[in-house]
Amino acid sequence: MTSNNEILDAALTKIHDRYVFPELTAGIEEALRGRAAKGEYDGLAGPELCAAVSEHLQEVCPDKHLRLMWSDEAVPVEEEDSPEEEKERWAEHYRKGNFGIHKVEHLDGNIGYLDLRFIPDADAGYQAIGAAMQLVTHTDGLVIDLRTCRGGSPNGVALWCSFFFADDEVHLNDIYDRETDSTRQFWTYPHLPAPRYLGRPVTVLTAAFTFSGGEELAYNLQALKRATLIGETTRGGAHPTDRFALTPHITVTVPTARSINPITKTNWEGVGVVPEIAVPAEQALETALSQLREPAQG
Repeated sequence: MTSNNEILDAALTKIHDRYVFPELTAGIEEALRGRAAKGEYDGLAGPELCAAVSEHLQEVCPDKHLRLMWSDEAVPVEEEDSPEEEKERWAEHYRKGNFGIHKVEHLDGNIGYLDLRFIPDADAGYQAIGAAMQLVTHTDGLVIDLRTCRGGSPNGVALWCSFFFADDEVHLNDIYDRETDSTRQFWTYPHLPAPRYLGRPVTVLTAAFTFSGGEELAYNLQALKRATLIGETTRGGAHPTDRFALTPHITVTVPTARSINPITKTNWEGVGVVPEIAVPAEQALETALSQLREPAQG
């Protein structure tokens, strides 16, 4: 059985080797080892250990992606999945979650409604995303509900964004990766599986729960002035993250990259995405529909 000290050692090794801000790792290690030396992790069960270490990580480095996670379901502990194994594992996750598309509706006033719970990889979700956009293609306005969107793939975000711009010449985001010391640019896609949604208003709903890739979708459309955001300031996690299994039930999540928006030159880490119209999350849809229907009523 792996001891708590061994779990902490393994977590700190991954953070030291992979965290996108290497200059912060010494301070993280000093803080956590100091607590361990005082016995603060002695005797803690797995879930309690994860909660305590995550809280202490956030105190020294308030990066919401940097944490220990407990899973009731055991998973194999391997150094690395092969690319094929990892791709299939994610593909199964996407299929079971309907590629993040929880609901597509046609609402009164000829308003389209998309409820997105996560953002899949673009290749995996290409056809499903196209099918969803095909169903709203003739509407006069569109609501994208990200209030319960927990994150996703950057290239999937780029695919969703592409529907709202006329061509492939819109620069959406950059991501710097520590391991390769390189920056990847994300632009709108030249070819899409459904018609582009142009010349009509788009409203994005946000909540304090909205996280990571869901935040990027909202942030990109806001920065490019292509959507109005309504709801609550989002959770504030802007760093693409890898997961490393430390035991069959404990995983450390380590941000290995960071987003750099080409317009704002920054991102939403720690501050969240701030909507133009701030209302409680439960009132966001009603507010959005009132805004979208107002021109037709006038």
